[in-house]
Amino acid sequence: MAFRVAVVTGGNKGIGFAIVRALCKQFEGDVILTSRDEGRGKAAVQELEKENLKPKYHQLDIEDHQSIVKLADFLKTTYGGLDVLVNNAGMAYKAASTAPFSEQAEVTNKCNFFATLDACRVLFPLLRPHARVCNVSSMASQFALAKCSDQIKTRFVDPNITMEELESLINQFIKAAKEGKHEAAGFANNSYGMSKVGVTVMSIIQQRELDKQGADDIVVNSCSPGYVDTDMTSGQGHLTIDEGAETPTYCATLPPSIDSPRGKFIREKKIAKWEK
Repeated sequence: MAFRVAVVTGGNKGIGFAIVRALCKQFEGDVILTSRDEGRGKAAVQELEKENLKPKYHQLDIEDHQSIVKLADFLKTTYGGLDVLVNNAGMAYKAASTAPFSEQAEVTNKCNFFATLDACRVLFPLLRPHARVCNVSSMASQFALAKCSDQIKTRFVDPNITMEELESLINQFIKAAKEGKHEAAGFANNSYGMSKVGVTVMSIIQQRELDKQGADDIVVNSCSPGYVDTDMTSGQGHLTIDEGAETPTYCATLPPSIDSPRGKFIREKKIAKWEK
């Protein structure tokens, strides 16, 4: 039987690092910590080795398509497939950032939504029966959805929304933001929140598409780790990184043949509301 393998993107620090730590303790198989910067990634692996954990390392920049392809080729050659994928890599501007909103909207969505979607498109063909995917979203997606106009909300929560329609909506947000008209167009004034609306809806669509293809017990969920004390929150969060890793790890280790949660948004290990 092929050896099982889990991949965590953006695993060199913060929540991603803690997810790798948790999976090393719970997942039966190899856990691969990936990071954009090889030096930082390998240093993170060494930190975990001091705890007698044995993560593997592979470089991955989700914004570089060739980097994703290299990882996919490595997984195919070494493991013949993929059993757990935690899409954690992402970015956020600081609240104090002076970068114009137009730039924040484009850069944040390019990384958090479009690059994550690209990683999924390349890696999903490797998912084996009973594979688990966790797309790390945020409670900011719920806040941003609530701030959208009824017309835009209706489109995001449409149970039949396609991936093409979702990509189009996120591109409309970016275009409107560049013109300074995103709020008038019905979108939230929050580039990070909008990128995570994309991630949450993407996950719902992915589960629906996998089910339609007759995938054998492949489960995709998105989740909020909670408000965690990381670089991204400038240390403002009240949860430790290990507490923040609990819900993503729960999603990544759901038992075989479960009916629920599938294609859901998870907070504190429970299905959270995703509707108008």
